[in-house]
Amino acid sequence: MAAARVVACLLAAVMCLSCGAARSPEARMHRHLKRLNKPAVKSIESPDGDIIDCVHISHQPAFDHPFLKNHTIQMRPSYHPEGLYDESKANVASSGDGERPMVQLWHRNGRCAPGTVPVRRTKKDDLMRATSMRRYGRKHKPTVANPMSVDLAMLNEGGHQHAISYVQGEKYYGAKATINVWEPKIEQPNEFSLSQLWILGGSFGEDLNSIEAGWQVSPDLYGDNNTRLFTYWTSDAYQATGCYNMLCSGFVQINNEVAMGASIFPLSGYSGSQYDISILIWKDPKEGHWWMQFGKEYVLGYWPSFLFSYLADSASMIEWGGEVVNSQAEGVHTSTQMGSGHFPEEGFGKASYFKNIQVVDSTNNLKAPHGMGTFTEQSNCYDVQNGNNADWGSYFYYGGPGRSANCQ
Repeated sequence: MAAARVVACLLAAVMCLSCGAARSPEARMHRHLKRLNKPAVKSIESPDGDIIDCVHISHQPAFDHPFLKNHTIQMRPSYHPEGLYDESKANVASSGDGERPMVQLWHRNGRCAPGTVPVRRTKKDDLMRATSMRRYGRKHKPTVANPMSVDLAMLNEGGHQHAISYVQGEKYYGAKATINVWEPKIEQPNEFSLSQLWILGGSFGEDLNSIEAGWQVSPDLYGDNNTRLFTYWTSDAYQATGCYNMLCSGFVQINNEVAMGASIFPLSGYSGSQYDISILIWKDPKEGHWWMQFGKEYVLGYWPSFLFSYLADSASMIEWGGEVVNSQAEGVHTSTQMGSGHFPEEGFGKASYFKNIQVVDSTNNLKAPHGMGTFTEQSNCYDVQNGNNADWGSYFYYGGPGRSANCQ
């Protein structure tokens, strides 16, 4: 009997140790990485250190969502918006000295085959930089510019700052823009600088719906200062739903050539060649999903309509522009740059721009935005100036250097 009790105690001790190991931070991190990183058919190491996994299209992160368990992938949109602005091909960046190919850096070392989708691999270091594994890949609210209200308390405490153009007052079914691409300097690792468009529905309270896409520099999220293509979505004002790129279930990717979160190449230089990317997001009038297109040819995928409440119908506001985090380290304004780091009045080749700005109306037609306004919390730090001409349609220059003699 005594021997049996000893054996039982030893077994209990072993089981206890096993349970403790399973609950350890290291074990939790391993499980989280396994959830995020799906089995790869092929892996490609990018020159910038990224690993791009070519994942079978039906095994991508989207299908972790319970509502997508029996989902049939829609391989193409039912309809494209009519009236696309005539411009250069999707994989071409416009520059001051002729057309050059716009690629992602990982393309130098390989491509993903049809039937797979490229997914940027999440590494242990990525999770360790996050405030928590649960919050990894998510924005901290508030993060959308509300042109109707400036929260001075938030400015004083340090927070998100914007320089945007926007439209509201109608029902919108999509938006488009060509965005100048730069590599702004970031002062603190927990700050970022991005340039994007926002498709918005609901109020700026607890129920905001948002679909976002553009480029960003975010050391905290990616571990470097590279300029990267990104997307984001939320259906509850950045609380519990949504994420960047494919770091949670939701966005269904169909394209095998463009990876969310991967580095963009080449980039614009001050008084040098200028490069841009074109992004179109629109609501398929038949299926109701929100589709994203990169340039003229790369239809990347869609956000299923069931993810949203207000956006299940339409958007009530569209925003285009820049956003930075101002953490106010040591009590002064950050020197993190927005756009090129230069003010709008410097113009082409020096200030960053959005051009060919359009919205999608209820008849699925692209048209120039009506009554476009501008907004910035502190124009002495980051500013925005609208314009319109025959070559660029509706456009604006935006950005700034952050901290200066006039921005403290």
